Amino acid sequence: MCAKAGCLYALLVFAIGFALGAIRILLLVPRLGEAAAVSLEVPFMLAASWNLSRWSANQHDLLTDTSEALLMGAIALVVLMLAELGTAVLLFRRTVLEYFVGFLTVPGAIGLAGQLCVAGFPFLQASRSRVGTC
Repeated sequence: MCAKAGCLYALLVFAIGFALGAIRILLLVPRLGEAAAVSLEVPFMLAASWNLSRWSANQHDLLTDTSEALLMGAIALVVLMLAELGTAVLLFRRTVLEYFVGFLTVPGAIGLAGQLCVAGFPFLQASRSRVGTC
């Protein structure tokens, strides 16, 4: 169940990120620069991801199982990064190395931090739900 939940969560986060990324690249980056644009995008991504995490966990009965939620988040992180890597290589013609080196930039590090938060959300939510049920 956690594999399905993690994949669903990641693909939904990716779809929203793709849409917000298009807005960021087309409208914000030319006016504000890459780092500022990413900094403005990340809070919206995190808010959407928090809600998507809860929804996906609820759909797969993982709201209080912290070990399954942790695995859900790990699977989501892998699927999300593979989807981003595939998009970078196939759509934007970047190499695999260029994709990973991008994390060494300020915007890339901000994005990576956001992805790590996305991975942690299922566990945090399950932990909070367990505390509420005791």
